[in-house]
Amino acid sequence: MAEYDRKTIEELIDGTLPFHKLKEMLSNFKDPGRFDTYLAILQDRVPWKDRILLPYGLHLYIVQKPNGDRVVKCDCGHEFGDYRENWKLNALIYVRDTEEKMAELYPKLMAPDPSWQVIREYYCPSCAAQLEVEAVTPWYPVIHDFEPDIDAFYNEWLGRPVPEPSAP
Repeated sequence: MAEYDRKTIEELIDGTLPFHKLKEMLSNFKDPGRFDTYLAILQDRVPWKDRILLPYGLHLYIVQKPNGDRVVKCDCGHEFGDYRENWKLNALIYVRDTEEKMAELYPKLMAPDPSWQVIREYYCPSCAAQLEVEAVTPWYPVIHDFEPDIDAFYNEWLGRPVPEPSAP
């Protein structure tokens, strides 16, 4: 089993890893230290100290606060609330629900009919990073993508307890 160094994992995160190396990584078993290296790289790239427990999406993380609370947090530091709640309800939401708004994305006659489908774009209120996009019927509720079982992931998959909260 190949073990990958920090530089290789950084290239993987940044999307600059050469295809042959990426294919090799995908074809082999995951090395046991990769998750820890991945988290260390992510932690080094954010301006705040809360411990990242799990990456949650592009620009989003589940972090552990010094008091033990687990929240969804953006790269910039904006907190969206408890990780078990739908973070999207605390984001800025732009809904493309007219032909004019759809025309900003699609060529003429290629856009969905806004009476059948809308596009919801979710943005961070602090840094304006686009965090998610959903294409749904107009009446559909805001989708809660997933609620990870962090304790089971650490205990059963990684074989160790969830890290203790760090001091403030």
